[in-house]
Amino acid sequence: MDFATLTFFTLAVLLIGASLLVVFLQNVVHSAMALVAALLIIAVFFIILQAPTVGVLQVLVYAGAVMVLFLFVIMFLNLSTTEPRRRTWLVFAAVSALLLGGMLATILKDTETPAGPVASSEVFGSPEMLARSLFNDFVLPFEIASVLLLVAIVGAVVLAKRGN
Repeated sequence: MDFATLTFFTLAVLLIGASLLVVFLQNVVHSAMALVAALLIIAVFFIILQAPTVGVLQVLVYAGAVMVLFLFVIMFLNLSTTEPRRRTWLVFAAVSALLLGGMLATILKDTETPAGPVASSEVFGSPEMLARSLFNDFVLPFEIASVLLLVAIVGAVVLAKRGN
């Protein structure tokens, strides 16, 4: 097994572990910190895939800004403790994960792997290409996401004020 394969599987196991911690930790703040770890591992995947711009954006936007927003809402609403999760939800989550894994395994079984790496141009993953794509082709989803984040912040403030 070469170094790249070993690195991929090590990061994959760490990502699965962090994702399971997000789901199964009882403390919401600890769960959010596990989500930060998962997002950082995803950024490492992007960097390994020769897309450093997307990896840096992953760290800045998701692991940085969005997680600060999540933690702000958690602290604002005083969600540091949660009620114990019901057993039926855990069984539902396990069955759903097994079904999704089975579907993914059947899809991957029938898919041919490419013979070699796909050649990319030198501008692939560059900030110029990313900005051009984001602000020309995907300007509507970008604006919808920003409005959605604004609505989430306003909703958190309204919910917090209603409790007082």
